[in-house]
Amino acid sequence: MTKPRTAALIVAAGSGTRAGGAIPKQFAPIAGRPMIAHSHGALARHSAIDTVLVAIAEGQQAALEAALGPVPFVIGGASRRESVRNGLEALAGHDRVLIHDAARPFLPARVIDDLLDALDRHEGAIPALPVADTLVRHDGVMGDNLPRDGLYRVQTPQAFAYAAAFAAHRDWPEGVDATDDAQMVRALGHAIAIVPGDPMLEKITHPADFAAAEARYAATLRVRTAQGFDVHRFAEGEALWLGGVLIPHSRGLSGHSDADVALHAITDALLGTIGAGDIGMHFPPSDPKWRGAASARFLQHAASLLAAQGGIIDFIDLTLICEAPKIGPHREAIRAGIADILRIPAGRVSVKATTTERLGFTGRGEGMAAQAIATVRIAETN
Repeated sequence: MTKPRTAALIVAAGSGTRAGGAIPKQFAPIAGRPMIAHSHGALARHSAIDTVLVAIAEGQQAALEAALGPVPFVIGGASRRESVRNGLEALAGHDRVLIHDAARPFLPARVIDDLLDALDRHEGAIPALPVADTLVRHDGVMGDNLPRDGLYRVQTPQAFAYAAAFAAHRDWPEGVDATDDAQMVRALGHAIAIVPGDPMLEKITHPADFAAAEARYAATLRVRTAQGFDVHRFAEGEALWLGGVLIPHSRGLSGHSDADVALHAITDALLGTIGAGDIGMHFPPSDPKWRGAASARFLQHAASLLAAQGGIIDFIDLTLICEAPKIGPHREAIRAGIADILRIPAGRVSVKATTTERLGFTGRGEGMAAQAIATVRIAETN
């Protein structure tokens, strides 16, 4: 069977005025990243999703690129419904579509799996949570209780057969309000499946919601630790780079790139925290384009892979092993250089140095070694 082409549309064209702040909430920072980056990353990582498109308002292009880099986008309309319609038109040719609100940043992979499974049997599917609170009528004072059996709170993403979603938006009567896309598809006569929602998908609307969302996210994080090790030999006529800092010395380290042994070890440690192999897998020494490359690029790449999975760097511990040069006079510069590349406070970086008491290749001054340990936090679902 041919695999269905599946797209995801993130609706991010709102002004977010109720959330306060100087920028629209979808671009505001939460859990160390712009809000939209969390759900975009979850959708882009999912193996069943082929395309992720973002609907933004005119004038938000620079904010989107600052948050995500160059990604596909479409300009939305004056209402959410118009923005979704514009997005659906841009996604013609897909078989299935998930429509998600950027204001729900923390999107578990399990919810996506359940929605796509439900689409095998229905034209639409939504995640929802049962109402747990007592419901009453309100007319200035407490009125009668309302039965809550069978009542659910609807979340996003909502998943549909593309043709059903497009027809619903194309044929929806002007001037008639629609609170969500599932309501519109249901109006065509299609049954909408309900799959279990998730508390992580609570919508961020008001300023206090940011703190609550941060707390929910923090509760999902687990500590991971990994180590990296690297060695380079000394050579005449080479520059000595350590932690992105040029160190005065009679010889430098030889390698395919700039041979920054410190950054190579840290890169491997970060890659290890997400099971992403080693530096040679991402930047093969056989590839001429990496000849003489600044190792900061390697470390930034590893950090971006971690960030894409929602990971947070808590601490980097680096040990440099050599007889010369003396690391002490350069320790703080190296520490600051590493922190700057990783965009973390220098207090989260430790730089130590030791010798091997003139034993082995480092003791004979033939080269330098580095060992790094990275401690990160990452959501347990990743």
